[in-house]
Amino acid sequence: MIRKLVATYSVVAHDEQQMGAAVQSHFFSVGSVVPWARAGVGVVCTQSIVNVDAGPQILALLELGVSAQEALSMVVSADAQRDYRQIAVLNTAGAVAAHTGAKAIAHAGHVETAAGSFQANMMANPGVPQAMEAAFAATGGALSERLIASLVAAQDAGGDIRGRQSAAIVVVARQQAIHARQRTVVDLRVEDHPEPLLELERLLTLHRAYAEAELGDDASAAGDHDAAAEHYRAATALAPDNLELKFWDGMARAARGDVTSAEQILRTVFAQDSSWRELLVRLEPTELFAIPEAVWRQLQTL
Repeated sequence: MIRKLVATYSVVAHDEQQMGAAVQSHFFSVGSVVPWARAGVGVVCTQSIVNVDAGPQILALLELGVSAQEALSMVVSADAQRDYRQIAVLNTAGAVAAHTGAKAIAHAGHVETAAGSFQANMMANPGVPQAMEAAFAATGGALSERLIASLVAAQDAGGDIRGRQSAAIVVVARQQAIHARQRTVVDLRVEDHPEPLLELERLLTLHRAYAEAELGDDASAAGDHDAAAEHYRAATALAPDNLELKFWDGMARAARGDVTSAEQILRTVFAQDSSWRELLVRLEPTELFAIPEAVWRQLQTL
């Protein structure tokens, strides 16, 4: 059984369609240790003097139909070092259960609500779980954004007494789905960084940008070039310095017949990296884009 000293603050929470976990700590690669999630099953955070096995064990019990509280109680009661553990559990029904051992390093505690569980240990100040819960409740938007807001509030309230090093977020569907991309919605880690939450927020924005681009890919494959262009445009707006997203935006505009704006975008991309011009040449025989031959010739001369 692996045990690690992971002083941290984390949250497990849900909305109508999704459930997820987010965590920050002064510990390398906290995302590989604390959060555990499985679509259609549940979410677990295990921290403090971590029993890493607790996450998979609890998820296995939830998958068998054991309640959140029963699954937590079974794992905790069998653990000789339960007084050092801190564990939070959320199942697909939205039921929450949490445990903070009596010997978890102060300041330590958790807050359970209908929305989730907010827990922290080895904090610089008391009241961190309460600050996390308040921020989550006050924040609108996607579940991922509310989870990040909860971590930001923890950091603002004092956070880990040692500082910060890594962070992670995972969001999955509350119900099982056929396609893997529908099961895991977000899965991002910052392994080692002076400002993990800022980096995690940057990655989350980039994740949204690529999600828009993926919708653009789907629309393009279906022949809906107007919709594809809108998705690529949204992706570029989220990540304006990303050459790849700019390139596909330009290609989508060319496919819908907006050659002038396509040329403007692609000329900018090619000026920064000529490799994208070579990719354009290689795309023509694939027939992924319904672009007239004369337009292909025109674009390749940019």
